[in-house]
Amino acid sequence: MKTAARFFLLLLIGLASARAEQPKYPDRWVWIFGWGLGEESDVEKICGVLETGAKHGINGACLSCGLDHLEGKSAAYFDRLARVKKKADELGIELIPAAYSIGYGGGFLGHNKNLAEGLPVVGSVYEVKGNVGHFVPENPPVLKNGDFENFHGDKFPGFGFHDEPGKISFADTKVFHGGKASMRLENFSSDPNGHGRVMQQVAVKPHRAYRFDLWVKTESLEATRSFMVQVLVGGSRALAPREFDIQPTADWRKLSALFNSGTNEHVNLYAGMWGGRGGKLWLDDWSIEEAGPINVLRRPGTPVKISSDDGKQIFEEGRDFARFEDPAFNLWRGEKHPPIPLKIPAGSRIHDGDRLRVDWYHPMLINDSQVTCCMAEPEIYEILDAETKLLGATLHPKHVLLGFDEIRMGGTCEACRGKDMAKLLGDCTTRAAETLKKNIPGVNVLVWSDMFDPNHNAHGNFYLVEGDYTGSWNYIPKDIGIAVWRGAVSEKSLNFFDEQGFRVLG
Repeated sequence: MKTAARFFLLLLIGLASARAEQPKYPDRWVWIFGWGLGEESDVEKICGVLETGAKHGINGACLSCGLDHLEGKSAAYFDRLARVKKKADELGIELIPAAYSIGYGGGFLGHNKNLAEGLPVVGSVYEVKGNVGHFVPENPPVLKNGDFENFHGDKFPGFGFHDEPGKISFADTKVFHGGKASMRLENFSSDPNGHGRVMQQVAVKPHRAYRFDLWVKTESLEATRSFMVQVLVGGSRALAPREFDIQPTADWRKLSALFNSGTNEHVNLYAGMWGGRGGKLWLDDWSIEEAGPINVLRRPGTPVKISSDDGKQIFEEGRDFARFEDPAFNLWRGEKHPPIPLKIPAGSRIHDGDRLRVDWYHPMLINDSQVTCCMAEPEIYEILDAETKLLGATLHPKHVLLGFDEIRMGGTCEACRGKDMAKLLGDCTTRAAETLKKNIPGVNVLVWSDMFDPNHNAHGNFYLVEGDYTGSWNYIPKDIGIAVWRGAVSEKSLNFFDEQGFRVLG
């Protein structure tokens, strides 16, 4: 998982009620992340930020450098951390650990990658040959004209639409990946929104995993962050909220988006530009396939179930089939690899020629690096207890900033399905705060505002969450400090937290 080293300035206020009266902010903090203290050079870079900050009146530094996974860290790591702490002390800057993220669950997932929130796949087909079961795609989706070989002028049959044929979208028989043609998109500024997109609706089976592949080429493309691959349902809900780092000019590159169909029987596949400004983009060789078991989660809340084709007989792991897990499991990469074989031991009730149904759960990579944890899995709190003890013994912090922000999955595995997501989030935050206070006496607990702000992310229909975060602010203690990004929230949000009686930092 790649994270660019960077830092941001936070001007934080002690009490919301004093915002207007104070001529100078009592808490002036800088946010430092991207340097994990895995290398000696990280110390120099972090200390450089601290020194620059001190010259500008900074008196605190929110530090994110693996402080939520101290267990197992090397002696070299602790030596580097100690030198950073010494420098901060010399400069009169308080170090504030930013840790224990649920939305970006690296610390917890470093302990156990199976703690990722999971999406259910129901009824994947396996057929047994000899003593091995093999995944078999069922009713493969039909993608029409995905190779872009069929066109009439600049119009491509089979697609639901593509923006302004002959003006923004074109058939190109000189530049292509395969076959003899591709679709070229350009002249984005001629559209009021900078659109240059193409879409096709495809039939799928509910609760199955699919992989959408396509090839992309660019030339002098402006606003590359405006390029997206989308799988949408219900008009705007994204099943594959991914970001791809494409270059302004680059040769053909294959992109893949894994998604779960959920309850849907049709999905809309999109690719192109939303807010493009200039340059050219080519698309070619689209394909979609049902994905066999990949990154299968194994924890109490994500059970594997294998049954007969008619569902009347449930088979037992260890007796009827060997442990079902993915040897190539990697949360942050989803490269295609052969589906997991189902190994059948001697004495099994599964026989050669049987057709089976397999239920399993998989995580989702969101944007370019985000994997969310399950807030209802008890092991989360065991890890939290152990890690906060280590944090207290190592840094003795006065403040800790909980990374309970942008929690874009939840309510989909057996551990949290059907729960009140607002209450679950509030309970998780409260338990984390109580654990910190137990293990670090006198610590002040802070949390990011977005998941507790009805004007921001505390609402329903949020990414891949099944449930509603509305009302989450009612389930957390009032002594938790609310940290807000000034650029991300309005005065309305700040007033909301004031009215609720929270201490607001922002």
